[in-house]
Amino acid sequence: MKRFTTLMLAIVMASTLLAQSRKGVPQIPIYPELQEQESFSMILVPDPQSYTKFAANQPLFDLQTAWIAQNIDLLKIKAALFTGDMVEQTGKLIYKPLPNDYNGDQTGRQQWEAVSRALSRLDNRLPYVVAQGNHDIGHITATDRHTIMPEIIYPERNIKWEKSLVSTCPNFEGVHTMENSAYEFDGGEKWGKLLIITFEFAPRDEAIEWAKQLTESNAYKNHKVIILTHSWLDTAGNRIAKEGYTLSPCNWSEAVWQKLVYPSKNICLVLCGHTGAAPAIKGGEAEEINYKPTSSFRVDKAMDGRNIPQMMFNSQQGDGDWNGNGGDCWLRILEFRPDGKTISVRTFSPLFALSRRTQHLAWRTADYDQFDFVVE
Repeated sequence: MKRFTTLMLAIVMASTLLAQSRKGVPQIPIYPELQEQESFSMILVPDPQSYTKFAANQPLFDLQTAWIAQNIDLLKIKAALFTGDMVEQTGKLIYKPLPNDYNGDQTGRQQWEAVSRALSRLDNRLPYVVAQGNHDIGHITATDRHTIMPEIIYPERNIKWEKSLVSTCPNFEGVHTMENSAYEFDGGEKWGKLLIITFEFAPRDEAIEWAKQLTESNAYKNHKVIILTHSWLDTAGNRIAKEGYTLSPCNWSEAVWQKLVYPSKNICLVLCGHTGAAPAIKGGEAEEINYKPTSSFRVDKAMDGRNIPQMMFNSQQGDGDWNGNGGDCWLRILEFRPDGKTISVRTFSPLFALSRRTQHLAWRTADYDQFDFVVE
């Protein structure tokens, strides 16, 4: 009887604490929780370009970043990781859709302003890391490296970068920007120090050499290093050997693997977006959705024999259309488990979680959307 009373008291106390933690926030059906309280998390946000290219879709990107900000404490979030393609056309000056009649109703600057508004929800609350995508440079997409990205993402906008931002590399114009940047995080006793490196789309040799020297330096040679880049895996899980952009000089992902990741002794994970396709939908009202085209995963051996997991996640067509709502707000919760080596992946939509009518859609539970992997 005493044991039963103790158990009930613990349940009541836990429920009370949970209720207290949710005061002042929407009383919605689903608030994700960590599987282990000693864990921490990072949130992976896939390409937002189809949110930002339409004025009507931009609030959905706001919803994603607002949800992240709201759950910083509950999920012990250390960083938000953006896979790039923040906009659809960075240099477009006219409102007319380009390169076709359906591809957005915003100028490039309007799209970047939408990005800035969404990121402002995280400013001074959480460090975030933004990879540069092919749509973030050039007039329409990667015709050259010109971009207004440094006008939008710069160190002084977020005080949380004061301690986490540890290195930058000059861009193609020889100017230090956050297009190539590195961030340090404390993973605690089990995980140790983490270093997240992101670089320009299809990086030049100079950017790769900067990252290589950084990972090999005395300051970071014992860190676990995560590479956040835009283009890496295709939907079948193959590293991309060549793409059809005129950008030059550059390195596609297979070259970056050979020059940087494969010979490294401490790069332990690569995350990317870029290549997701529309999910396959079967059936009428009782539709069955196969989201597998929105993600891929592979593991390869590094030169020293370690396994290197590589994950692509890009749900920009997650609602079924390139010019749809932008992807149903899907994101991934990466839970760093207290064993210091396991990362649990869960795929979640704050949009569907907002309503009791759609809460049953808020989690994607297929084995390619909900799984664990180990970093070495």
